[in-house]
Amino acid sequence: MGEERSKPRKYALTVGGRPHEVTLSGGRILLPVHGRKIHHDPGCGHLTDSAELKTFPDDPEGLLWWRLLDAVDPAAFARGIGLVNSQNQPLDGLCSCVLRPVSAARAALLPYCPVEWAAEVFDAERHRAAAEAAEREAELIRGRFPFADWEQLPLERYALGQGTGSDAYSYVIEYGSARLGSITGGSAMKHLVYRRTDGSWWHDSRYKDAGEAWTAVRAGIVEAVRAARDGRVGDIDSMAAVRAGNTVVAKTLHVYANGSVLPLYADNLARHFVALLADGPVPQMRPFERKAHLKELFERTGVPSGWSPDLAARFLLWWAPPLSAPRTVRIDTAEQWRRWPDWLAHGHIAVATDGDDVGDLHRFADREEFTEACAGRPGLTDLWEVLVLRPGDRVVATSGNTRVLGVGRVTDDGYHWDPDDSEPRHTVSVQWDETYATTLEPPVAWRPGFLAEVKPAVWERIAKARSKSLTAAGQEEAAEPVADAGPLDPVLRRIGDALDRRGQAVLYGPPGTGKTYEALRYAVRRIGELADDLPGVRPYAEPGEEAFRATHRALVEADRLTMVTFHPNYGYEDFIEGLRPVKGEAGLSLEVRDGVFKRVCARAEQDPGHTYLVLVDELNRGNLPKIFGELITLLEKDKRGYTVTLPLSGDHFSVPPNVQLLGTMNTADRSIRMLDSAIRRRFAFLELLPNTEPLTDAVVGQLDLKVFLTELNARIRAGLDREKQIGQAFLLPGGEPVGTPEELAAVIRDEILPLLQEYAYDDYGLLAGFLGTTVIDPVAHTPRELDDERLVSALYEELQVKAHATQPE
Repeated sequence: MGEERSKPRKYALTVGGRPHEVTLSGGRILLPVHGRKIHHDPGCGHLTDSAELKTFPDDPEGLLWWRLLDAVDPAAFARGIGLVNSQNQPLDGLCSCVLRPVSAARAALLPYCPVEWAAEVFDAERHRAAAEAAEREAELIRGRFPFADWEQLPLERYALGQGTGSDAYSYVIEYGSARLGSITGGSAMKHLVYRRTDGSWWHDSRYKDAGEAWTAVRAGIVEAVRAARDGRVGDIDSMAAVRAGNTVVAKTLHVYANGSVLPLYADNLARHFVALLADGPVPQMRPFERKAHLKELFERTGVPSGWSPDLAARFLLWWAPPLSAPRTVRIDTAEQWRRWPDWLAHGHIAVATDGDDVGDLHRFADREEFTEACAGRPGLTDLWEVLVLRPGDRVVATSGNTRVLGVGRVTDDGYHWDPDDSEPRHTVSVQWDETYATTLEPPVAWRPGFLAEVKPAVWERIAKARSKSLTAAGQEEAAEPVADAGPLDPVLRRIGDALDRRGQAVLYGPPGTGKTYEALRYAVRRIGELADDLPGVRPYAEPGEEAFRATHRALVEADRLTMVTFHPNYGYEDFIEGLRPVKGEAGLSLEVRDGVFKRVCARAEQDPGHTYLVLVDELNRGNLPKIFGELITLLEKDKRGYTVTLPLSGDHFSVPPNVQLLGTMNTADRSIRMLDSAIRRRFAFLELLPNTEPLTDAVVGQLDLKVFLTELNARIRAGLDREKQIGQAFLLPGGEPVGTPEELAAVIRDEILPLLQEYAYDDYGLLAGFLGTTVIDPVAHTPRELDDERLVSALYEELQVKAHATQPE
């Protein structure tokens, strides 16, 4: 093994739920003179304090870095093996030349640290006590709910929502047995039958009532346990009564058929570890087949035998926990009566509500049920967000718009309800770090309310302020903020998933819905995350900022991002290859020249470590079958890497797997139904419809812009179709809502009205139906002459006052 690691190599590792890149030592640890961190790279910029590096040669396995990372007391571990600097101080940290945070996209390009290495480092004895505590917890559940009683177990002893709280099996298995592993999250439907807060029962609609549903579910659970005890875990996938209760049934198996599955209940966890442990392609399997297969794969790894299922699961989650994609949220202490000192002292967030009559949030099946129960109490809107905070989520405590008090991580305990009379009762366990305290200038325009998402660019400001403060205080190195900015927002996540799945996608929708805007956001964020080798790249910058434009330029100049616009004259010779005139001694001659996409593919093939994105604006304005040619075949994900012979040059052409193509198209010009069917089959299509959220609280005169756009689009859908709606971008010049009657009137007259006239084909009766007869004269077939303020007032009367008056109560 030492020979295998003789040369430094890079691997991926998940640390704290976040992706990191490991550079191996090659058996030689570099020691600084004054610093407290070990190094693997002699060219590391943090080794400026020594002209003659000292080394610690005793690392034949190449795993000392991991042992130091895993040590309970790194300083004591380092001193115990003589790992000290020239000042005899223990080296208790890792430099970024050893372990550095990277983006998930970057980590996905690296091999993962092998499981056999992890087995050498894992301290089983340290984790054994927790595994044994889990077994004792399972024994307590078996004592309260003996398996022999299950065939006659009454629904009242099983189901959530009956006011019995922790007496019900469903409550115990989800909220009262954390040592056995978590199944929290999602809705109560995973329990297959439960009682809603309004007293009604939820169950599969194939059953006539809760009694019939419970009879089937109970029999299914008993049958599943017996199958697992007989070694037939895969048979559970065919048991219709419990098929939708994957996590609840899996945890029940761990209680009553211990050893049949590893306590990793969610199917995405099983998928994750099967993919890491399998030697080759993973066959298609159903959830319980996959759980059984995972157990088999683990037993083949050579990890020490005799481990309990709980210890085995702890090892896997220690070795390769899936990326947690944590959220970063802001919680304002001012909304909670300035409770920050108490939060800091007790390591939690403590939220009070008016009388705390809401009760334990666990009693609600899902957000919808909570919202219905709290109707008419808008102050409780953010309370549900406290429940859904998960271990690993980052919390930024603020006071107003400028002051950051500290940053914390939600711990394993998460949300807790205190049923006693103490106030407040809603708490979330958080480990706080005051080194993030800073003042943000300019102030941040947070979303109103107690809790709000923190955009990556804002988090970068906070993290950089901390880094600057730590450096000024003489601390050696601060965490890198860029690689730890949190998950993609929903729109970018949809784009990323589609491109990962198909290789090419199209954003389509009415004009002004932000298709090109979102495509550029995706390019800067995801391609920028992979471009840590390029100077000046800021992937978390926001559109409109100079850093966003600079990052875009850097990606284009490095050829990682290529932008083209299709039009009626754009052809195959522009995109793939074509004849071009070349001036020579004999005059002009024609030569075959590569087109845009062919050049991108050639570069990407030579650089498999990076993703190359081609962004095609106005995709549907081109003659796509003519432009794409042979590309129609090669774009398919399973055809990547295959070659075709190009008819003009005779070159063998292929599309590498690291090339992605993202297009935009305006459905007001041409519906996706009009596209060539071969094109449609090869692209994922993501619809972007008008989004009024950026217009929240935006008012011009008396006109609420959010109400205006919502009502206008309702009329357009009724009179025309959904593809000819008006997007929010018309009202957001420069990214900010129009703010004056003059600005709004200009947008209406110069942009929205001409578009509506085109849609209506000069049918001024239809046009008056959109904007009202005060704005449109249907007899004279013309817009009325109104000054700016009168135009805004007329729109207010027509699309806000009148529309509200005609709505049913």
